[in-house]
Amino acid sequence: MIEATDVGKAFGAQKALDGVGVAVPRGTVLGLLGHNGAGKTTLVNVLTTLLPPDSGHARVAGFDVVREAHQVRSRIGLTGQFAAVDEQLSGLDNLVLIARLLGASPRQARERGSELLELFGLADAAKRPSRTYSGGMRRRLDLAASLVGHPEVIFLDEPTTGLDPASRLGLWEIVERLVTDGTAVLLTTQYLDEADRLADSITVLSRGRVVASGTSAELKAQVGRRTVTVTLAEVTDVPKATEALERAGLQPVAAGHALTAPVTSSRQLATVVRALDEVGLEATELALGEPTLDDVYLALAHQHAA
Repeated sequence: MIEATDVGKAFGAQKALDGVGVAVPRGTVLGLLGHNGAGKTTLVNVLTTLLPPDSGHARVAGFDVVREAHQVRSRIGLTGQFAAVDEQLSGLDNLVLIARLLGASPRQARERGSELLELFGLADAAKRPSRTYSGGMRRRLDLAASLVGHPEVIFLDEPTTGLDPASRLGLWEIVERLVTDGTAVLLTTQYLDEADRLADSITVLSRGRVVASGTSAELKAQVGRRTVTVTLAEVTDVPKATEALERAGLQPVAAGHALTAPVTSSRQLATVVRALDEVGLEATELALGEPTLDDVYLALAHQHAA
């Protein structure tokens, strides 16, 4: 549903996008990660026909974003970084206005608006001015607005920035329902837990270029940073445990009652237990930690800053 190949975009001497390629099949989510200025929003603007690319080509829902921009716009929904709702209108009137602009009859517009308000848990606030809505409610109304025209593809540009945890969770659940119904989603985010939960595949941008792509599991495997954390009953046992693990070939780091050491496989748990047993110590807790998207992101940031 989204295909971009070698897309380039520059603003003067500054390259915002440099040969970027992405692909998003129907009923999947592509998570687009990157620091501020990495090119995420520029790519969204190109794919939604707001900016023409300088090079390369892109198709959305089967249509070229330059030559067939009107067809693209009629098939997509876009939620930007800030809720774009008319604060003077009620929640229902915001949706009715958009539906009418898209060609719906007055009756069709009200039916579609009411349907979306019910879906997004806003039915009780349908007739209230949107200026009275909380941040989470505005975000839900904004996302509802992007769905008025039954889009095949949705672009979500950092949709949960500034929301409280409960509101973020609610938006995640809505996105998951849309994907189950076959919608393709491109999600830009700086919340790595958000990408880990929602994205079927992830692309990481840095300085306008793709520096990594794959599933969350594949990206974590590239880092390969597993750790074992040992928690001891007495903090006075930490120096003795540190020496034992170092003799076993590990490199533990102490913090309070706990020691954490990088390992290459889960089999090294046995090495830790034997090393502690040899000095007469027993862990009150032993945990194997898998690498996270945070680890991936930090590793890539360090690699491409060097």
